Amino acid sequence: MRMAKEQQLDLVEISPNANPPVCRITDYGKYAYEQKKLRKEQKKSSSTIKIKEIQLRPNIDPHDFTFKLNHAIDFLCEDMKVKVILRFRGKELRTKHIGLQTIEAFLEKIKPWGHCDTKPREAGRSVIVLLNPLSKDQRAPHPNPDERMKDVDYDDIRHVEGADVKKRGGGFRNESLDNIKMPGAN
Repeated sequence: MRMAKEQQLDLVEISPNANPPVCRITDYGKYAYEQKKLRKEQKKSSSTIKIKEIQLRPNIDPHDFTFKLNHAIDFLCEDMKVKVILRFRGKELRTKHIGLQTIEAFLEKIKPWGHCDTKPREAGRSVIVLLNPLSKDQRAPHPNPDERMKDVDYDDIRHVEGADVKKRGGGFRNESLDNIKMPGAN
């Protein structure tokens, strides 16, 4: 302490738990500034990973599927993780195979930009999967808005017979008028 006073500097204890304690004679203001600068540099070099969430439904419309797929591609190209959640409501729980096909189709279409480390897991009334972005040199380039995924077909999403639950077809409007019998007509 006497030496620090003679030099008009401060005595800073660096490691109090060492035997004997380690101290340094320095200008405390300069020391504090250097420590603050060092912490700021460490904070800048560390990266925070953001997780974005995409929610799907088992009987999702192909346009909505494409829309959410394009958002997931955007997130992965910005080095964010994507959590894909497929939620079942009501009687949809009876047809889990449709939901699993929807998730599998989503994972297949997103392969050029990201991958999942684990299989999709069921959690109550949902199926959850976490997608990690591929490294910049491995993944496909970020698509321009004109080159984005176009609307997909129902066949691209579902591959099992009976999976076309919401697919339009049949009904009164699609029948030809020749096959309709009018009441009272012979």
